[in-house]
Amino acid sequence: MNDSRRRTSAAASCLAVTAVLLAAGCGGEAAGSSTETSSLKGTPVKVMVWNPEDTQGSAQPGVRLTAQAYEKWINANGGIKGGPLKVITCNEKNDPDEAEKCAQQAVAEKVVAVVGSYSLAGDRYMPILQKAGIPYIGGTGVSAAEFSNPLSFPVNGGTPAVFAAHGQQLVEDGCKEISGVRYDLAAAAIVSQFLTLGVTFAGGAAPKDLKVPVTATDLAPQVAAATKGSDCVSVILGTHSDLFVKSYVQSGAKTKLGSVVGNLTPELAESTGGSGSPLEGAAITGYYPPTADAVWKDFVQAAKGTDIDTSNGANETTWVAFKVLTEAAGKLPAISSKALVQELNTTSGIDTGGLTPPLTWKTSTALPIKGLDRIHNTTATELTIRDGKIEWAKEGSTFVDVRKVLTAKSAG
Repeated sequence: MNDSRRRTSAAASCLAVTAVLLAAGCGGEAAGSSTETSSLKGTPVKVMVWNPEDTQGSAQPGVRLTAQAYEKWINANGGIKGGPLKVITCNEKNDPDEAEKCAQQAVAEKVVAVVGSYSLAGDRYMPILQKAGIPYIGGTGVSAAEFSNPLSFPVNGGTPAVFAAHGQQLVEDGCKEISGVRYDLAAAAIVSQFLTLGVTFAGGAAPKDLKVPVTATDLAPQVAAATKGSDCVSVILGTHSDLFVKSYVQSGAKTKLGSVVGNLTPELAESTGGSGSPLEGAAITGYYPPTADAVWKDFVQAAKGTDIDTSNGANETTWVAFKVLTEAAGKLPAISSKALVQELNTTSGIDTGGLTPPLTWKTSTALPIKGLDRIHNTTATELTIRDGKIEWAKEGSTFVDVRKVLTAKSAG
């Protein structure tokens, strides 16, 4: 267990870099304050959301758009305890200094929480929120501080849970010889370790760990190495997974492909043949049910007519985080940051309507690993690409808990 704790503590420090492997980057207009008006007469519930936009890095405009869509949707459905939700947004521009400014603004605005945001700079903003007693609900698991700060309330298990579950899913799908293809970065090596942990816990042989230079554009050599002697390949190249798939198609290989959400996407499947794509039947591991599931109907409806990608993990996490805020705040006599923190730390379970299992952040449910002890939800979902869409891998599938995988004594 001690080896496991040392390894996963180191993993926590690398989560920020591995974010690029889990979320698709795209451009968008700059963030700003909410212009949503409401006729609700109750006390307004003011929160903040921040995300990077107009940046060279991993822009996530959908996080802001999702927050604003939730604001409009919940206010049209009675608000929170009869009061309107007021969302203030802040563009942190993938800049730690800007993220710190956003946190300072949250304090100045006296928001009751920061909800469903996206930033790599947790070590800069979390101390500011902690000092002010402002909870950080949701986040997207891309900053180590999100999994260690006592004022952080993550709604999923981040990189540790999803990659451990992915390794397990590959073995369950019959994969005997697995190759993992990832960038030649220290943080990506951590991802490979969690993948290996899941595979070996499920009884499989440790995967081959194949590294891709960050500047590579022709991945034919990596395709050849990955498919030789392997029956399954896990492609862990984030938004550049298309480079691998392109070379894979050209090679004529038939090895089964798989990955976690954000790598092998429905758009990539569509561009490579739809139902005839080599991605058809790929093992995809996620945090939540597929967006085609009825549990997402409110999000899908709220996103109509917008530029929100409902399959984007950061956007989904933002919606889930707002569900948590609404449910927790609805139980309070008076809504405040202090009361929210108390409620979240003691609740026996927040109902997200099936988007996650009931969520709790009691001390007794924390993952017992240093640096990851704010992870309480250690579940993932086993999905697949079918007819160019991400769906449940099997009829009747539900959440898979990998807590035992992550805490196994053999994990070191």
